[in-house]
Amino acid sequence: MPYYLAQLTYTKEAIKTLDEHPHNRLEAIRPAYEELGITIHEAFLAFGEYDAVMLLEAPDNVRQAAISMAVTAGGAFTHYKTTPLMTWDEGVEAMRLAGESSYTPPS
Repeated sequence: MPYYLAQLTYTKEAIKTLDEHPHNRLEAIRPAYEELGITIHEAFLAFGEYDAVMLLEAPDNVRQAAISMAVTAGGAFTHYKTTPLMTWDEGVEAMRLAGESSYTPPS
């Protein structure tokens, strides 16, 4: 199954709520991901542009897009960025295929 990196930025209102009522949001959101067949392998709070990052495994792009839309529609995040990831084995296979490609740059 494909892997994804999700990067999320909370709204100011969501951060205020978390400050007033601290709790682990991971366990609150996990069921929504799991009902779509998505596994949250790791999740971290972060500094900088994004407030949280997650390593996800999903059956396909459609289910990953669905959870992204559902979470974004919920209104607690200003950004939900999804990056598809490849394993090293997949990357090496892509390199091999690229090396066999008949592509030539324009001259």
